[in-house]
Amino acid sequence: MFKNSRKDVPEGENARKLLEAKIEDKHQFAVSKNKITNTDFLNLSEKIVAEQFLRERKIKNYLFLGGNGAYSERVILLFYPEKFSLEMVEKNYANILCGIRITLPKDLHYEHRNYLSGILKLGIKREKIGDILVRETGADVIVLKEVSDFLSTNLPSLTRFQKAIFDCISMEEIETKEPEFEERTIIVSSMRLDNFVAELARTSRSKAMELINEQRVFVNHQLETKFSKKINLGDIMNIRGKGKFIIEEIDHKTKSEKYVIKIKKYG
Repeated sequence: MFKNSRKDVPEGENARKLLEAKIEDKHQFAVSKNKITNTDFLNLSEKIVAEQFLRERKIKNYLFLGGNGAYSERVILLFYPEKFSLEMVEKNYANILCGIRITLPKDLHYEHRNYLSGILKLGIKREKIGDILVRETGADVIVLKEVSDFLSTNLPSLTRFQKAIFDCISMEEIETKEPEFEERTIIVSSMRLDNFVAELARTSRSKAMELINEQRVFVNHQLETKFSKKINLGDIMNIRGKGKFIIEEIDHKTKSEKYVIKIKKYG
């Protein structure tokens, strides 16, 4: 029988404690120095950890800031002194976040991964980069202000971007973009996690179990390593390297009592 070969508790718990320590350091700095301070970009899983940490310690005077409004998938956690109003905090956004607008030649089109891999090739850490909003004409890359000059100077040196035009833009110039979806239908014998991973990743059940053991599967932005975890309608599943999906509805059952599930894959 295929069993979980890795335990996520030690690694997951260590990562959680490290993140909480970083958050506490930023909070203490804001309090002791009476200055606005912020974390690097957090993914949605890390945001959940941060929200729980803030609730448990009853910390106030903070906000999460992305660049794609309510659709932001990567956000910074910003702390501000108690004496600051939100209006005062907003005036500091330009010193923290900005956008790099990449305009491609008319005959060229890149996907999200093309932009991200290029940025990472320059040695920039992933946590310095927020959402990458891909458009027909190019992309708006949301970044921490501290790396914007470096990126604007060095991105044109990459072969893929040699004919592109680069502009530094403010957060106000970035237009929010709703996620795009591809609708699909899958058939599963039960609502277990491993069944869904196999169908969504279009692989065998044994390979699906490997993906789970490799800690590449997240349910509602949280790591999940239990094969028998029940998946519910409305759940968001992320399989690293395979895509991100919303479990939308049960369309019907087959004669063999299998579930026909409608899902949406993020574009």
